[in-house]
Amino acid sequence: MQDRPPPDATARRGTPGEVFRAFLVLGLTSFGGPVAHLGYFRTAFVARRGWLSESAYADLIALCQFLPGPASSQVGMAIGLSRAGYLGMLAAFAAFTLPSAIALVAFAYGLTALGDTGGAGWIAGLKAAAVAVVAHALLGMARTLTPDAPRATIAAGAMILLLVMPAAWTQVLVIVLGALAALLVLPKPEIAADPDGLHVPVGRGVAIAALAAFAALLVALPILAAATDSFGLAIVDRFYRAGSLVFGGGHVVLPLLEQSVVAPGLVTESDFLAGYGAAQAVPGPLFTFAAFLGAVLDGPLTGVAGATLALLAIFLPSALLVLGALPFWSALRSRPNARRALAGVNAAVVGLLAAALYDPVFTKGITSPLALAIAVAAFVALAQWKAPPWAVVTAAGVVGGLVL
Repeated sequence: MQDRPPPDATARRGTPGEVFRAFLVLGLTSFGGPVAHLGYFRTAFVARRGWLSESAYADLIALCQFLPGPASSQVGMAIGLSRAGYLGMLAAFAAFTLPSAIALVAFAYGLTALGDTGGAGWIAGLKAAAVAVVAHALLGMARTLTPDAPRATIAAGAMILLLVMPAAWTQVLVIVLGALAALLVLPKPEIAADPDGLHVPVGRGVAIAALAAFAALLVALPILAAATDSFGLAIVDRFYRAGSLVFGGGHVVLPLLEQSVVAPGLVTESDFLAGYGAAQAVPGPLFTFAAFLGAVLDGPLTGVAGATLALLAIFLPSALLVLGALPFWSALRSRPNARRALAGVNAAVVGLLAAALYDPVFTKGITSPLALAIAVAAFVALAQWKAPPWAVVTAAGVVGGLVL
């Protein structure tokens, strides 16, 4: 029997505390990277709680794929904003981000004593569980978003293109091509109210101000940092640019971060690589790697102060872009041609997730027959036994520690 949210779940607005508690569980258990995070979010907020519909969730993923920054964190911020306003957005960000950020700062303090955990069996078990989580989410989204031959073809074409040309810009390209293909082959939908659309409690004035602030900071921060010779402003500038200019999120940000902190000598290469390894072993968004880097900076700001500054700076662009883009995205969704284009975008998102399921989720998560066995067992637990994702992930980590 499938999870059924209460009939009024999508209509009822929530509280920041409710949002914080829901995202804190995810912040403590969401292993596997941004694609797996989207699977966790779908299970928690679409299938289980019914905070938004499948179509609204897919539209939200499509929007965040267009925006620079960490897509899963942006989706989380938008869900919190929709559920409980600005405080809900802050609650979602804090609860999803702080567990991994705190763990990485602790690792920064105990770097020399902790040793190398890169080949640990429990990490391999968590990666295998991520395969099951993504596969389960992919099948659920495919049933809803690719119900006919044209949309299934768009999804397959998107997957093939991403596998042949695995680059961050290809993700944007397949979404654009999916929209264009849908305008050509899908029938024009009937104009109807969408009761399941995402609730966006943001006015257009606030949205325009957020977009203006995003652009102004991107231009002004390097000028101010150079003019004042302030170490703090220089750090904010470097991490703000990393969060503003990287499409695809996740691992894509690493080269820019390395260029920003290793090249000028702010962080040693050995510390950078050690922190990157630790970032793979904690739940939550990979962008919290910025907290580790801020904690090991060679300069006036380091430790908790440096970690806080770096963390807020790298996520600030995402918050501003979510606030700025959501009101306009919501309006576009109600127009017939936009709805048809979005149907193609949603199909392309299914292809995007399918490609990511293979690489990097499957290729990095299934490294042995035993890892495959853990992934299969985790998938059955999720799909047939309806086990909660956090329990499946925890069990996979324990089993991985014992047998891998």
